[in-house]
Amino acid sequence: MAQSGSPPPFPTTEVLSEMRKKQKQEDEQEQQPLGSLPEGPLVEILSRVPYRSLCRFECVSKPWLALCSDPQVRKRCPQTLTGFFHRRPYGRRGVNFRNLSGRGPPMVDPSLPFLRKSYERVNLEHCCGGLILGRCWKSVHPGNNGYNLVVCNPATEKWTELPPCPVELPDKMNNIGRWTVLQSGWINKPFLIGYWECVFLNGTMHFMTAKPAIVTVDTEGKVWREIDIPGNMPTRMQCFSIGQSQGHLYAWYIDDPNVCRLYVWVLEDYDRAKWTLKHSVNILELFGRHCRKDGESYEMFAIHPDRNLIFLTDGKKTISYDMDNREVRDMGISKKSRGLQPYIPCFADWPSYGH
Repeated sequence: MAQSGSPPPFPTTEVLSEMRKKQKQEDEQEQQPLGSLPEGPLVEILSRVPYRSLCRFECVSKPWLALCSDPQVRKRCPQTLTGFFHRRPYGRRGVNFRNLSGRGPPMVDPSLPFLRKSYERVNLEHCCGGLILGRCWKSVHPGNNGYNLVVCNPATEKWTELPPCPVELPDKMNNIGRWTVLQSGWINKPFLIGYWECVFLNGTMHFMTAKPAIVTVDTEGKVWREIDIPGNMPTRMQCFSIGQSQGHLYAWYIDDPNVCRLYVWVLEDYDRAKWTLKHSVNILELFGRHCRKDGESYEMFAIHPDRNLIFLTDGKKTISYDMDNREVRDMGISKKSRGLQPYIPCFADWPSYGH
């Protein structure tokens, strides 16, 4: 018998071996996604998890990484606003990305490394539906003005180079990689303003015009339409913009540069083109100011696709504003960032002619 106060007997080799075996089994079980849950139900669960959460789960272990990076899982998981692509300050080339949370490393590599094997320089032109339109140069040597238009998907790293356009401004590219020129079906031949100010919703492109108004055309080029802007929108085309959220078309404008009151409208009855005023707020109050100084300007540049959340900037500070609880949050985006464009990941299948 061991004396009182003496250490316990040291485990035998057999006991130690059994303990190590049991610990190894427990460790392996912890690394397996949700233990012994069948893969079918697990895939169904993860298919309902936002992209941001999937990225976090990948860091748990190698089995989690393999499961969460499975294309079939990612393709089916719900996607929402992840962050913003934006151009670097004047004098600096390239693209930056800022997470919606304002924290952590970029969820998307803004350098688009999968394009760097073919191009030395990439400029962001537009971002829509999870795809980026870029202007790409194979060489940055002085005097080289030739560039290619490239459409890429940062989430899947797939891309394709668009063929030379037969006209100065392309109308449409069909599903076999060739341009198709369409005769406009708009009666008044509107002057479109800025390709930044466009919305793709329910299979239809929506553009702003200098009238001002909104004109639309479906992807087949068969349905052409014009929608009047809501309320008493100003006729200055730089004062209003459009976006989409929760399946509806939105429009917004600032009524007076000095008063700086923002009006946000939603097209609840799309067929009859009937707008409803969604929200109104004084922008100066959102930025914590009492009056507008000379040279200051304010802009609402985006709306969240799934929430009543809007994004505004004065060129130095960028904020988000919740129209439900009236909460304001500083986005922490660089003061000199330009061309902020919302990004929603897309994992849809890529055309066969792409890379």
